[in-house]
Amino acid sequence: MPTEHVADGQKLTGTRWLTGSEQDAWRAYIRLAKMLMRQLDRDLHPFGLSTNDYEILVELSEAPGDRLRMTELADLTAQSRSRLSHQIARMEAKGLVRRIACDGDKRGTFAVITPRGLAVNERVAPFHGDSVRQHFIDTISPGDLTVLTAACEPAIRRLRQIRDRGLTSVRRAPT
Repeated sequence: MPTEHVADGQKLTGTRWLTGSEQDAWRAYIRLAKMLMRQLDRDLHPFGLSTNDYEILVELSEAPGDRLRMTELADLTAQSRSRLSHQIARMEAKGLVRRIACDGDKRGTFAVITPRGLAVNERVAPFHGDSVRQHFIDTISPGDLTVLTAACEPAIRRLRQIRDRGLTSVRRAPT
């Protein structure tokens, strides 16, 4: 673990380095998140879907009228609006979703799940649920799942505040 950090040739002071146990927790989380998402993606691949595709289908299928504004969908799926737009274009080409203009808002667009998208979602859901259970849920005790959920909530709230209010997310290096 470095004792000093240099940015643009200037030493940054006051850095709160992670303790050993904090570093262990951080690295375990990163490894789990990456490995789990890769596995879930592999398990969706035979259906011609990615985890991003499936997440969008789920969000749209659970939304009133099977549709969401693109901006809301981007927030729900933690994607930039630009990335979501490209993702939706790929899904439109597969016939899973379509875009429609928002009445009264020329700049607004809805993403809408199609009947084909609903059918795919319904067909894939049991397999995806089994995959999540096998690779995540069943590996953690019910008590630890409760603790994990509670432990994640403050970070999720903080990141939503940063996203929604434009709060500073990191200390900037001196210029």
